[in-house]
Amino acid sequence: MRGYGRHAPDPQWPNPGGAGPARICVQFVINYEEGGENSILHGDAASEAFLSEIVGAQPWPGLRHMNMESIYEYGARAGFWRLWRMFTERNLPVTVYAVATAMEKHPEAVAAMLEADWEIASHGLKWIDYRDYSKEAEREHMARAIEIHTALTGSRPLGWYTGRSGLHSIDLVAEEGGFLYSSDAYADDLPYWQDTAHGPLLILPYTLDSNDMRFATPQGFNTGDHFYAYLKDAFDCLYEEGGKGQAKMLNIGLHCRLVGRPGRAQALARFLDYVQSKPDVWVARRVDIARHWRERFPYPATRLRPSRMDRAEFVATFGGIFEHSPFVAERAFDAGLHDAHDGALGLAGAMAAAFRRASAQERLAVLKAHPDLAGRLALAGELTADSKAEQASAGLDALTEAELARFTDLNRRYTERFGFPFIIAVRGRTKNDILAAFETRLDHDHETELATAAREVETIARLRLQALFGE
Repeated sequence: MRGYGRHAPDPQWPNPGGAGPARICVQFVINYEEGGENSILHGDAASEAFLSEIVGAQPWPGLRHMNMESIYEYGARAGFWRLWRMFTERNLPVTVYAVATAMEKHPEAVAAMLEADWEIASHGLKWIDYRDYSKEAEREHMARAIEIHTALTGSRPLGWYTGRSGLHSIDLVAEEGGFLYSSDAYADDLPYWQDTAHGPLLILPYTLDSNDMRFATPQGFNTGDHFYAYLKDAFDCLYEEGGKGQAKMLNIGLHCRLVGRPGRAQALARFLDYVQSKPDVWVARRVDIARHWRERFPYPATRLRPSRMDRAEFVATFGGIFEHSPFVAERAFDAGLHDAHDGALGLAGAMAAAFRRASAQERLAVLKAHPDLAGRLALAGELTADSKAEQASAGLDALTEAELARFTDLNRRYTERFGFPFIIAVRGRTKNDILAAFETRLDHDHETELATAAREVETIARLRLQALFGE
C-alpha cells in the first residue's frame, strides 16, 4: 500500500533523438487470445463469456456458443491485421500478450509479429480463468505455455501476464525463474520489485482502465471518441507530470476483436498520431522497459526491512529511537509489522502509535529520558550518538560562555516549571530558533507543554528513522 510514496524515483526514460530523458513512456499491448478462449472444442466445460460484443454473456455448459466463437474469429481473421498495419506503418513498437494455444492456431500471425520485431510475451496456455486452479495445475499449464511459445517463436518468453489470474500466478512466475517481469498487477504507474518466496520479481503493472476491454463491460466506452478522449487525458496527465520531473509509464491494452473493429480502430489511429506528434516520448516494448528498470533500479541487495526482523533484532536496531526507551520499539513490534513499515515514515507511525498508547507515567518517563540541550550530559560527553549529532547540527556543541549561561538558566527554569527537560527537534533549526522556542514555551501551561514535548519526541524519532533509512 505504501509504494513509492510522495517521492517516486525518476525513471530517466530513454529519449532517442531527444535532449534529456523522455517525459513519458508509452507502452502498447495487443492481447492475442483468439483460439485460446473457453470452448468445449478446446476441452473446456463451457463456452466463453468474457470480453466480447455480447456484454453480460454467460457460459453455456457443455455447449458451443456459435456467436461467441465467431466474434473471437473476427479478431484473428480481420482485427489482428488491421492493428498490425496500423502499428507497422507508424513504426511503433508493440508487446503482444500471446496465449500459447491461440498462437498454435494462427502461425501466420506469429510470423507477422516476429517480422515486425514485436515482443511476444506469454499470456498463458489458455485464455481461461485460473482462480480455482491448484498451484500444481497452474504450474503445469505455465510449463506447457513456455514450451509451445519457444517452439513457435524460437525463443522463450521473457514477460508473463496470466490476466484472469489466481492466487499462485505471480509466485509461479518467480519460481519458474526465466522471466524478466510479470504484469499480473495494476498497482502503480511505474515498475516495482515484489518480494516472493522465490526471490524478488520485477512487476511491470498493466492496466484495466486505458484498455479497450471497456468497450465490452458495463459503464465502459460506447464510442471511439470516448476511448480516444480517455487515452488522451491519461497521456496528457502523465506528460505534464513528466515535465515536472515525475515521469511515469502509460500502459494501453488492446484486443484484436475489440479495437480491431472499424468503428473503434480510427480512434486508436488518432491517438497513435497524437502520441507521435509530441516530443520527448519513449514508446517501448515491455521487455525494453524491464531491462531499463533492472539496469537503473536493480533490486537493493541490502536494505532495512523491519517487517522481516525477529523481535530481538528489531529492538536492537530501533530500541534507541525513542531516547533510552526500548519499550516503544518492543510494543511496536508486538502490535504487528508489515511491508508498509519498511520505510521511515511507516515505522515512525507504528512507533508513535505505541508511544501514544503508553500510560501517562510511561510517556513522562520517555520525556525525562531526554537530555538537556547543551546541558550537563553534553558537557560531560555522555550523550547518546543520536543526541550528540542532533545537538551538534544546531551548533549547541560550540556555544560561547554567554550562550552556555543562557541555556543553563533556561534549562533550570524549564525543568523547575514542568518537571522534565526541554525537548525540541533541533535539525534544521538555529541556536536563535531554539532559544526563541524556549522562551515561548516557558509560558505554556503544564498540559499544553506536555503535549508539545510529546510531539517533539515523535518528530525526533521520525527524523532519526529517516536518517537511518537514508530517506
